[in-house]
Amino acid sequence: MTFGERITYARKQKKMTQADLGKAVGTSGDIIGKYERDEIKPSIDTAAKIADALKVTLDFLVKDAEYQNIDNEALNRLKLIEKLPKDERSHLFALMDAFFAKHKLQSLLK
Repeated sequence: MTFGERITYARKQKKMTQADLGKAVGTSGDIIGKYERDEIKPSIDTAAKIADALKVTLDFLVKDAEYQNIDNEALNRLKLIEKLPKDERSHLFALMDAFFAKHKLQSLLK
């Protein structure tokens, strides 16, 4: 995906119009359209504002990130998890694994 395609994808996931995104970023919907069509590239500051408005990482917008759909809320929580002591992280991971297993079983039973 190109930079513009990523903006379009993230914007549509948030159910925003180009005008909505432009207003959130401090530009116009027409300029957002040009970004989305890859006609022009924004400054790094503007790209960061776009990422913030779309609640995605700048990394997602500018390159093929491994976790394309990770949002800022999830990223912030991952950073907090990294700060936990090892034994507390282990407990948290065990709890998460239980939820993942439950979800997988539920999806198999459908």
